[in-house]
Amino acid sequence: MLKVDNVTKYYGDLCAVDNLSFDVKNGEIFGLLGLNGAGKTTTFRMIMGLIDDYTGTITLDGKKIDYSVTDKIGFLTEERSLLTKLDVFEQIKYYGILKGMKESEIEKKLDYWLDRFNIKEYKNKKIKELSKGNQQKIQFISAIIHEPKLLILDEPFSGLDPINVELFKNVILEFKKKGTSIIFSSHRMEHVELFCEKLVVLVKGKSVISGYLKDIKEEYRKKNVIVKGNIDVDLIKKIDGVVDVIYEMDEYIIKVESNDIVPNIFKKISKCDNITKFMVEDASLNEIFIAKVGEAYDE
Repeated sequence: MLKVDNVTKYYGDLCAVDNLSFDVKNGEIFGLLGLNGAGKTTTFRMIMGLIDDYTGTITLDGKKIDYSVTDKIGFLTEERSLLTKLDVFEQIKYYGILKGMKESEIEKKLDYWLDRFNIKEYKNKKIKELSKGNQQKIQFISAIIHEPKLLILDEPFSGLDPINVELFKNVILEFKKKGTSIIFSSHRMEHVELFCEKLVVLVKGKSVISGYLKDIKEEYRKKNVIVKGNIDVDLIKKIDGVVDVIYEMDEYIIKVESNDIVPNIFKKISKCDNITKFMVEDASLNEIFIAKVGEAYDE
């Protein structure tokens, strides 16, 4: 288990991370979210042991993270970190040896992953000759080749088409099933909702949302009522507690302040013609993120 406990990091007078605490259990996928400059990269670097001048503690399985522990960590960075003049085998061999693996073991596992990602013909191709999506696959392989205990994924789906996103997703879930602790970071909230059971949202280094996703959605009282059919939009907008009515993809999305408003909406809509859908949904993580981050910046 990864445990981050009351961690604060300053760069001069700038507080990059402010009293941050969270834990990631074995076999759990945790979301670390925030706008650019929120403190995510600094947090990753502290977890990786690249920054050690901070207050608080960071441990993996109860042990302070140092060079004896970092071999158990895999990190896929948002920025490309590949050596483009090397070929794929040379690149992965380089990362594998840094993680204490033997060359024969590296090649065996590389062959498996190249086949798994449908790029086995690129083993001896130079990195610079690969497409952006295939470079992302190689970068992902470099993060998992040693079967890490902790896997940090920063924008893992960058440059991938929907088929390869699904392929990555299946691999990530396999590592979860094997007990790997996973930190997942993305600006695409729909991707976060696919994976993350718990999350933290940072604003200027401070946590503004923290906890289990299901609890966060429950505590955020605003809901969306999805309706398909002929409705009187002006009439619905006059109901107390209705925030907005949006027409999208042949459906109406009625945004309400809370579940308490839903019976009044149902009463009005039940009198309309040709209603084929009426469904209440929690607000999306994207809506919650925008609202909470906006509130924090306004303070």
